[in-house]
Amino acid sequence: MAKLSPPLKQLINAPFARPGTTPAPAGVADLYRRIANDAASRGYGSAPWLVLSAAASFTVNSPASLHQLFNVATKTSHSSNKPTTSPVTVAETIREVGLKCISFNGIPRTINSLSGFREGLPGDVVAQLATTPTRGLNTENISATNSRGYALWNSIYTPFEDKLEQKLAESHPDLPVHILGSHYGPLLSDPARSKDNGLASIGRCLTSIVAISCLRAQTGVAAQVLSHVFGLRKGVEQGVHRTEAETEEEADGLARLATDEGSEWILRSVDSICEAAGRNFAKL
Repeated sequence: MAKLSPPLKQLINAPFARPGTTPAPAGVADLYRRIANDAASRGYGSAPWLVLSAAASFTVNSPASLHQLFNVATKTSHSSNKPTTSPVTVAETIREVGLKCISFNGIPRTINSLSGFREGLPGDVVAQLATTPTRGLNTENISATNSRGYALWNSIYTPFEDKLEQKLAESHPDLPVHILGSHYGPLLSDPARSKDNGLASIGRCLTSIVAISCLRAQTGVAAQVLSHVFGLRKGVEQGVHRTEAETEEEADGLARLATDEGSEWILRSVDSICEAAGRNFAKL
């Protein structure tokens, strides 16, 4: 295979094209702590702040920031200063968020950040990460996977789910086919897993927070941000948060996040991460 010319290589890696990942901003660990402490003081629970912070960091393409997030999330629980969730559980949660970010950010940023995140983890944590995939499709599970995807789609977009699918098909007949068959089914909806598999399950309501966070950090997609803000609200209205949360306190926190005040907090928290990363976001 012919080699690339030096000028072409230089153009590919031109500084104006921002060819590399985003460095961790100065003070980003303190920013994550502030978001975590704010979430605790407002009663939002421990999972949402971690999920939104991870999703925003994946979107700005900053695996170095994910290392800081991991360190913050594993040192203390921000409401009691007691040891928090195990490092492996935190790492698996961040990895699962990153995987679901594919549906909103595309594959390359998730590849960059998941790879960089793994490289920066302690060796003992890496040794305990799950290695068995759970989203493979075959003749035995394809029907159930499609049904799972449609259930998530209908939950988020009701009562406009059919109308939206038709509208997408007008743009391209395969657009809703791909969105539902490749994203809502196999990726965004959680597959059934055995307890000893080790991979994290984000759940319906936290997946809405992933969507809101990624889309807000992207800019230019306010209509989709709005859809998923409503999607989070509908998940709570449908009572999904009660079945997914491990405690009543966590369920109550998700319900608070679905209010106007809670959704505003999600958006402003994402904005603060993006602003720290050097994106042109409005001041808080």
